[in-house]
Amino acid sequence: MKNIVKGVIAFVAVIVIGITVSIIMKPRDKAVTVMGAVGGGKENFLADPDILAILHDKYNINLKVDNWSNNKLIKDTIETKEKKDYDFVFFSDERFYEYYKRPAAADEAPRLKTLKSNIVLSTPIVIYSWDTICDTLISNGLVEKIQDTYYIVDMPAVLSYIENNTKWSDIGIKDIYGKINIASTDPVTSSPGTTYYGLLASIMNEGYVDESNIDNVLPKLKDFYKLSGFMNNTPADLFDLYLRMGKGAYPMIVDYEKSIIDFANNNPDGFNKVKDKVRILYPNPTIWNSHCIMSFSENGTSYVDALADPEIQKIAWEKYGFRTGVVGGEYDVNSVPVKGIPQEITSATKGLQKEIYDKIIEALKN
Repeated sequence: MKNIVKGVIAFVAVIVIGITVSIIMKPRDKAVTVMGAVGGGKENFLADPDILAILHDKYNINLKVDNWSNNKLIKDTIETKEKKDYDFVFFSDERFYEYYKRPAAADEAPRLKTLKSNIVLSTPIVIYSWDTICDTLISNGLVEKIQDTYYIVDMPAVLSYIENNTKWSDIGIKDIYGKINIASTDPVTSSPGTTYYGLLASIMNEGYVDESNIDNVLPKLKDFYKLSGFMNNTPADLFDLYLRMGKGAYPMIVDYEKSIIDFANNNPDGFNKVKDKVRILYPNPTIWNSHCIMSFSENGTSYVDALADPEIQKIAWEKYGFRTGVVGGEYDVNSVPVKGIPQEITSATKGLQKEIYDKIIEALKN
């Protein structure tokens, strides 16, 4: 009996020793937590499990982010809830990124020293419409189809229809009630709407808008804004309403190119129901929305560098519709489920400076 007890004790001891050794010998997670302050519009991209796995396994990064508004990112002291500086900031609009690069004004929080910065994710403004409307616009000489892509080749004419209260029936579309309009989110409160009005300003000015000529354009923008009627504040809501309610309620809307790719991947059944009717129209020129990053620490710089990983850029394009890398670089239009998207955007106007956008927003508020 004693021998049996001794044997059991010895067996248990071996197991305990084995477990202890395995715990001691188990490699520790070398990944560091990298903290970022981020603007909106890329939440799903940042939380993508495949991207997080690449960051951890290849770059030893555990990503943690806090959501901020872009305005607060440039006006407030950027620090975490633990009162520590962030490793990076990821703006959702290039105008805030360029503004933050400058020395802080006397009434602003001091800027953190930037180690590295990049434009990481980009998507152009497009007009979403419907097949029969697009056909009529083609017959009126406003839209051209080049290969599989539709381009608005006469944006001033389209805008003049809106400014002159032209009805849909006046251009041959009898089954849509009311006046021609392009629905957008409110430029006073929404980034896509603001970007769109920056494009409108450039078109109305027949060229780039700056401090020397913005005052000439503001009256036209204010009149256009008054004609636009009710506006959504959330881009996702507007795009959802466009798809759900159809051409009668939303003949044309302004949004980003990425929205249709994101929708096609996340709701393939819904996309299959509308894909033959939806038309993506590229304004000539269009304007880019770019998500830009800057690092404040070595860990933040590691994250900036990791975002250039080809696997991450492939996911950014194929799953979320963000164009990445150099022109025609890490993305292939044949790798997304949406037809009619050009490989390159060849006609685009420069984004305006933040001060010009501020003047536009203030004018529209009043």
